[in-house]
Amino acid sequence: MSFSSRVKEELSRQESTARHCQIAETAAIISLCGRVEIDEEDRYSIKICTENVAVARKYFTLLKKTFNISTDIIIRRNAYLKKNRTFIVAVSDDSDARNILLATKLLDEHGEVGENLSVVGNLVIQNPCCRRAFLRGAFLAAGSISDPEKFYHFEIVCTARPKARQLQAIIATFDMEARIVQRKKYFVVYIKEGSQIVKLLSVMEAPVALMELENIRIFKEMRGSVNRQVNCETANINKTVSAAVKQMEDITYIKETLGLERLPRNLEETARLRLERPEASLKELGEALDPPVGKSGVNHRLRKLSTLAEELREKSAAPEWQAVHSEE
Repeated sequence: MSFSSRVKEELSRQESTARHCQIAETAAIISLCGRVEIDEEDRYSIKICTENVAVARKYFTLLKKTFNISTDIIIRRNAYLKKNRTFIVAVSDDSDARNILLATKLLDEHGEVGENLSVVGNLVIQNPCCRRAFLRGAFLAAGSISDPEKFYHFEIVCTARPKARQLQAIIATFDMEARIVQRKKYFVVYIKEGSQIVKLLSVMEAPVALMELENIRIFKEMRGSVNRQVNCETANINKTVSAAVKQMEDITYIKETLGLERLPRNLEETARLRLERPEASLKELGEALDPPVGKSGVNHRLRKLSTLAEELREKSAAPEWQAVHSEE
């Protein structure tokens, strides 16, 4: 079972005790994956279609507890994709359908089907607890969340931009920033930041999924921190080794051309110590000198040795350059 399916399974078992919250969650499910039908005799019916059995079960339970309506769940299989199943929960009785639509404010007193998409003026989502329930229903109906082991991505797919903006506004009331992107004919409300997805799971009341995601986030952050530290230490080691190799080359060149005994006493002592201990750090070299010298002092001496080696190389190359040009 995917992480998204586990989240939906948990949310499907989250039951609101207040009727107004149950109505809000029902309204979201109908709004995101439902269809209202009116026949030639002006009779209403409601159908919701979903491929997730948890969503069908939750909607069935909401109808029973909130409106005392029992209905059947129809299962249809795709003839071409045998593994795909569609669950249809239909309310065919006109009176029951009208009661549901009136309670969820999807039907006005004149019998017109519509939806108040205002966050402030919509009575169904007036309370914070109802907005939580509405988001839960919306995610169950048309949402998904990626495997946090790979990347962070939460989304709810809407068929119209106004609905996407309503969801974006509801999420904003909980101090989170969702974005909207158009994907073909759909409008997707999404969040990509891990900390905000954690907060959204808390808002929808999915504590088990929240803890799982938090554990993964902590582990990934620790792993990233360790990797950065290892990379930094590796870079420092490589830098130290490269510097030591260059210092050894310079000192060896001075020894072969000038002789270390002709150097000032402090430089000679440092040069000989570096040849004896090529793997030692600046701090270790400084502590081995008599008297001890700090890292900056050792570094200063080694730089002077490198400068001297470069000067000797330049002097050595000058006669050869002059000889070549004199022959021409």
